[in-house]
Amino acid sequence: MFFLRGTMKERYGLIQFLGKDTPVIGEDILPGQQAPEFHAVTQNWEYIPVLESTKGKVRIIAAVPSLETSVCDRETRRFNEEAAKLGKDVVIIVISTDLPFTQKRWCGAAGIDQVWVVSDHREVEFGTRYGCLMKEPRILRRAVFVVDRNDKVTHVEYMAALGEEPDYERVLEAAKAAL
Repeated sequence: MFFLRGTMKERYGLIQFLGKDTPVIGEDILPGQQAPEFHAVTQNWEYIPVLESTKGKVRIIAAVPSLETSVCDRETRRFNEEAAKLGKDVVIIVISTDLPFTQKRWCGAAGIDQVWVVSDHREVEFGTRYGCLMKEPRILRRAVFVVDRNDKVTHVEYMAALGEEPDYERVLEAAKAAL
């Protein structure tokens, strides 16, 4: 069992893992809410406040189960391609519970250089604050959030199944609208 601060709400019926319903920890984020700050671990093992570190930018935050899966691989590569077209006022953050060692190796092999890939493995703070932590496998369910320059959430997508990809065009349009 892993450490969770305080009592966290477990929700059922949202997603399955290996054919079984798995509890999700935390509440879903809704458009219009202030985005909760969260800490993550960089590929160089720095523990940082992510929103504070990207203050003044529009953020696309993509939660993925593991970079080592085909869908997460495809999603991260797609966001890496799109990031170059968005300009410096938009930052794309891909977050998983993969260890920074794994993330660094995978990003190097995949040529990922436009998105910021960080890990939620340490305290799963992102997972619990954004309603993405799948308790039993201790991985994140797939979701995408657009957060504006003032830390307001403007777009949210929670995928109903781990193998579903986000609607990239809607996410990119939401990011452009938040500029």
